Amino acid sequence: MKRLSLAAILFAALSAPAQAPPKAPPEALDGPPVVTAKAWAVADGKTGQLLWGVNESESRPIASTTKIMTAWLVLSLAESDAKVLDETIIYSERAAATRGSSAKLQTGDRLPVRELFFGLLLPSGNDAAVALAEHFGGRFAANGPAGGDPLPLFIAEMNARAKTLGLTATSYVDPNGLGTNRSSARDLAVLTSHALNNERFREYVGTRRHEYAVTAASGEKRTVTWANTNKLLDVEGYDGVKTGTTTPAGNCLVASGRRGTDHLLVVVLGASSTDGKFVEARNLFRWGWRQRGHTAVGAATRGQ
Repeated sequence: MKRLSLAAILFAALSAPAQAPPKAPPEALDGPPVVTAKAWAVADGKTGQLLWGVNESESRPIASTTKIMTAWLVLSLAESDAKVLDETIIYSERAAATRGSSAKLQTGDRLPVRELFFGLLLPSGNDAAVALAEHFGGRFAANGPAGGDPLPLFIAEMNARAKTLGLTATSYVDPNGLGTNRSSARDLAVLTSHALNNERFREYVGTRRHEYAVTAASGEKRTVTWANTNKLLDVEGYDGVKTGTTTPAGNCLVASGRRGTDHLLVVVLGASSTDGKFVEARNLFRWGWRQRGHTAVGAATRGQ
């Protein structure tokens, strides 16, 4: 019997046609759409009650969806005293130097609180979040030492409010999401349902574009234009709420959609692409509405 050399054996092995791995089983036709998001939730918009989800209770980085809590804290103060919205914020060096997505404001710029909310929630201004936290942190001194830097006092209140709402997977280290803020899809749905009870919050997150003449430190005026990063607002039937993207968090979206009197919230965390989070959210809305008995194709889903 002829013996094959080691080289011949290796050549034969390398020359053999590669075997394709077995295919995965066919996708089910009766379940939710396939999405790339690491976690998602569909919840009732009126109550925040979870309806469906995948990894919905898992604590994950949440990027700029953090700003839902930041805005809600300040707007809660305004519910007790509407004059809060007319207070003037003067941009600090720290706020102006904040990295990432920006409201494009500069050190010494002056504007009322009611206008800065547009800079916070439309372009997702990380700088605006710091400016608001600096301005209002001292009013939450009960959760930290009096005096000193108001920023950590504001963050302490964010965590205290999360605890009050029972958001067990939620923790904050900053007011904008640049750091290691964490939450779950379920927690974000609950928080958002509370925030949407505030009429002003609904107005801000549903605004597609806003302009304002900011007063610079020199006293001169310049017009700043803020455009909303939430592309779902371009489609009838969707009215908020907040996008978020960082490397650790991936692409995140908390969205609000309405079909007649039916209101759903969709939370997508860790989607694989910027545009993908909007497509996946719309697919989850459409599936959720079908589950709720809506069979006709209406304005909220037309165009796909």
